Amino acid sequence: MKIFNLVFCILFIVSAALQYNDPDPYIWVPIYLSGAWLCYQTVVGKYHLKAYLIGIVVYLLFAMYLLFDKTGVVNWYQQHNAENIVQSMKATKPWIEETREFGGLLILITVLAINYFVYRKNSIIRK
Repeated sequence: MKIFNLVFCILFIVSAALQYNDPDPYIWVPIYLSGAWLCYQTVVGKYHLKAYLIGIVVYLLFAMYLLFDKTGVVNWYQQHNAENIVQSMKATKPWIEETREFGGLLILITVLAINYFVYRKNSIIRK
C-alpha cells in the first residue's frame, strides 16, 4: 500500500501543478493537494480515517454537482454524444472540462475509499 499511496501522492501533486492554467485553480489545487497530503500521510504511517471519510463525502457532493450541472457530465453524454474528452479544451465546450473534473474527483474518491477500507480493516484486526 505504501507504493500505491506514493504513486498517487505524486500524481495528485502533478495534477495540482497542472491546474495553473485552469479557469478555477483556487478550487482544484487544494482538492488535489489534499489528496496528495492524505496519501503522503499514509506513506509515513499515519492513517486519518475521518479525513478519508470527509474527503469522500465532500468529493462525492462536488461530483454530483458536476454530474448534473447544465454543462456537466449528463449534458456531455446526452447532448454531445459523449464526445472525446481528450481533445483540446475550448471555451465553447465547457462540458469537456466539467467531465474531466468529474473524472479527477472519481479518482480521488476511489483512492480515499481504498485507503479507508484497507486501514479501517487493519485497525479492527489490531484491536
